[in-house]
Amino acid sequence: MQQSTLFDIATWIIPLVFAIVLHEISHGWVAYAFGDPTAKEQRRLSPNPIRHIDPFGTLILPMMLALAHAPVFGWAKPVPVNEKRLRNPRFQMVLVALAGPGMNFLLAFLTMLALATVVPAGASPFVIANLRNFLVLNVFLAVFNLIPLPPFDGGHIVEGLLPRPLAVYYRKLRPFAFPLVLFLLVVLPLIAPRANIVRAIVVPPVRAILDFYASIIG
Repeated sequence: MQQSTLFDIATWIIPLVFAIVLHEISHGWVAYAFGDPTAKEQRRLSPNPIRHIDPFGTLILPMMLALAHAPVFGWAKPVPVNEKRLRNPRFQMVLVALAGPGMNFLLAFLTMLALATVVPAGASPFVIANLRNFLVLNVFLAVFNLIPLPPFDGGHIVEGLLPRPLAVYYRKLRPFAFPLVLFLLVVLPLIAPRANIVRAIVVPPVRAILDFYASIIG
């Protein structure tokens, strides 16, 4: 395997693992703060990536995407949250859902500050590439997870904000979440390329946020 290929894989996989693991852990931290110790009981509040890695979603798929020079994304094993153990399930579940994207936005902001420091200092290309990809991935994961459909964080937020009668009907989408997401994100773009939800809904705000960061750090 060529050195440049290994470089590309490493500079995408390393930041992706940290971005999605910290995204998941943040759900567990906030749930624990609100009275749900499920994640702690299952030892899922640990920063050890091994406890959170999904072999396909965290490693295999991102590596295949990096080799194909396609947009890199992935997922970790979801941190378990039992909303029935929260003190105020309806309201606090919204905050638990917001914790993941919120963590990614925070990490992106901190990475922006790091880049502003290490780039002028002449850091190694490997370090700079990891930081730049970490910035992009965190913004992408934050916006992507705010799609207002289950099982995304945005779906939990919508469910918590809807009036209770409508939330009951919205909750009924959960059993169909995976087939629905698969159809909208994979099948539909193949059938109708102009109906690419990621390109139409996720990419514009991601670019806008990254342009804002770029205007700050130069």
